[in-house]
Amino acid sequence: MNEDQIRDAVEEATLDFSLGEDELAAQKLENLLAEVPDHYDGWLALTEVQLARRDLDAALEAGEKALALEPEDIHIHTSLSRIWVEKGDKEKAEYHGAQARMLGWKDELKKPPPSE
Repeated sequence: MNEDQIRDAVEEATLDFSLGEDELAAQKLENLLAEVPDHYDGWLALTEVQLARRDLDAALEAGEKALALEPEDIHIHTSLSRIWVEKGDKEKAEYHGAQARMLGWKDELKKPPPSE
């Protein structure tokens, strides 16, 4: 499966999710990730779908796989923070929230200052 096919599969599952077909989206992403287990966007999408489905354990599992692939991504830290909030673990939620904020600040510092 090439990168275009992978991207199309993630987009198709995302469309299903946006149309309220959460279970179908999760199944498509799980099938894709069984074939391409190192695809970050697929794991991130599955994290969000499982979180929306209220399957917090599956969301956490997918999120941890995404984090292992892209530990410096703001989005996965934000998702993990939301999962831990829902699971009631304030310490872990705050940790991932702080990571997301720090990564956001790093991105801001990389931008050139506005011209005057």
